[in-house]
Amino acid sequence: MSDALSRWNAARQARWRESLLACKVQVDHALPPQAEGRLRRVVGLALEAEGCEAPIGARCIVDGSEGSVETEVVGFNNGRLFLMPTDTMYGVLPNARVRPATSRSGVPVGDRLIGRVIDANGEPLDGQGPLLANERASSRRALINPMLRQPITEPLDVGVRSINALLSIGRGQRMGLFAGSGVGKSTLLGMMTRFTSAEIVVVGLIGERGREVKEFVDYTLGPEGRQRAVIVAAPADAPPLNRLRGARLATTIAEHFRDRGKHVLLLMDSLTRYAQAQREIALAIGEPPATRGYPPSVFAMLPALVERAGNGLEGQGSITALYTVLTEGDDYRNDPVADAARAILDGHIVLSRDLAEAGHYPAIDIEASISRVMPQIVQPEQMTLARRFRQIYSTYQQQRDLIAVGAYQKGSDPRTDEAIAMWPRLTAYLQQATDAPVPLAEAYRALHDLLGTRS
Repeated sequence: MSDALSRWNAARQARWRESLLACKVQVDHALPPQAEGRLRRVVGLALEAEGCEAPIGARCIVDGSEGSVETEVVGFNNGRLFLMPTDTMYGVLPNARVRPATSRSGVPVGDRLIGRVIDANGEPLDGQGPLLANERASSRRALINPMLRQPITEPLDVGVRSINALLSIGRGQRMGLFAGSGVGKSTLLGMMTRFTSAEIVVVGLIGERGREVKEFVDYTLGPEGRQRAVIVAAPADAPPLNRLRGARLATTIAEHFRDRGKHVLLLMDSLTRYAQAQREIALAIGEPPATRGYPPSVFAMLPALVERAGNGLEGQGSITALYTVLTEGDDYRNDPVADAARAILDGHIVLSRDLAEAGHYPAIDIEASISRVMPQIVQPEQMTLARRFRQIYSTYQQQRDLIAVGAYQKGSDPRTDEAIAMWPRLTAYLQQATDAPVPLAEAYRALHDLLGTRS
């Protein structure tokens, strides 16, 4: 009986193996590997290719009448790949050949990038010859375990008095710079780049006007700031895929220096253009819009980029990151990207158009700005003085209209009387020339001289 059962089991296993082999042969025959495909459709910025297989993120070359066009796989559906070009699509023909390309070994990193201006693909833009970078790194890295990150315990000197004293930034902090157009955010970034105590500065100019790239490098940054800076430029006329690559490349370069023990200041101008680039790609491949035209993938990619900054593991350095956020109509409270950025950043600095138009520079709205890590990186006395400064400043702003029309009677409120008396010194403290750095110690000493005897 047992022999018969054993023979029956052996026969069943043999039939099972034969059926699996038959299924494998049928599947392999139905889906033979394809080295090349054909371009079937172009809709807006997206190209649809059929017949070739490649994973998301892979490079594909599309043949055209004026040379080949490099693309990247951004999605697929029903056996077709969605491709996004890294350059213009001029010369692309119907039914053009599509060839999967060998992926690059990584992006250039290392000391030879310092002082250079490169594009989103790591190619030089400054006319100073090839990079000759002997180190490369992957632009997609695993996130650091949050339990293994070093805590934020030390302030970073950025050379701006109002930020150093009232909105102190810690090494490894991620801050947002919220501003509309033309209120001085690029100039403020230039000051931080020149005056910061960070060892390396990485600047990502993402989606900004091409004219501003050279102006920022030559005038705002200047030769002094450029000596320890790496500039990655992906201007507004670059394809959306390159704008995404530019932001990731700048972050990868900053990560490289952090992993080698350097304290890095990463300036990204702007996070909004990064989000808009992803919106263009997502809508082109058919992702449905959600919040004010932004697809859900945008709000998933923002924290994925921002969380790469910060402190490293024990023995490594830090990435202190400042991301500019453009606000529509100067309303940062109802803008979806600004709202998402506030939730994932460690504080925000708001620039006011009213202050900028009044000649108040830097045009930082102290009431609307906050640094969430300031209590753990400064002394209690400085926190007390900063809080006192805000209270006096806010008291004046609340009574500003009555004061302006002469309706306020002196002696009605002692706090308002004090605010009126101190207002000229408060506004003078908040203003600063673009070529006059104010170190941390000096900023605190001036704040103590202003309020120390009154706190």
